[in-house]
Amino acid sequence: MSDRSHRVRRIGVLALLCAVLGACASTTVVLLPENDGRPTAVTVKQGDQEVVLDHPYAAAKAAPGGPRAYVSSAQDVATQFGAALAAQPARAATFTLYFIEGHDEFTDESRREVDRVLTEIAKRPVPDVLVVGHTDAVGTDAFNDALGQQRAEAVRAALIRLGVPADDIHAISRGKRAPAVPTADGVAEPLNRRVVIIVR
Repeated sequence: MSDRSHRVRRIGVLALLCAVLGACASTTVVLLPENDGRPTAVTVKQGDQEVVLDHPYAAAKAAPGGPRAYVSSAQDVATQFGAALAAQPARAATFTLYFIEGHDEFTDESRREVDRVLTEIAKRPVPDVLVVGHTDAVGTDAFNDALGQQRAEAVRAALIRLGVPADDIHAISRGKRAPAVPTADGVAEPLNRRVVIIVR
């Protein structure tokens, strides 16, 4: 799912809860700020009328003549939607660990990144961890599929040794099919020799 889809879904939760649960007088949409400050926008349509919300806490409420725009605030959102926001699952966190060429052994920097992964997993009451192994373009597809799986399994095993329940971790390989840096076949690109860990 794209970042934009996540943003729209996040906004839609507020509107849906108001409409279905009757938590507000009418359907309300509030554009929440992104954690990293990225600009976002959403269009709210009602019949043939529409309003564009393009800054944090821009809001619209359904009205007889079409959506009515107004400016909300962090305090208003907490008062109206605090329970709904608290019930949402945490957003997925993604980590990338890099490997020495041809091996399932981490680079020194990636060894240190494992602590951040464990901290993120510990925050979640029911973690779901996906470990995806990738390779560079040196070697055959079959070799790289196996090496990607070997890398993913090595990370899975390390997480299990560090206390993460085995049932919470799934390991798969993408081999050389999804490079972070596109290269010609046979090119040894260090940024492609990686495992991506997605913690949900």
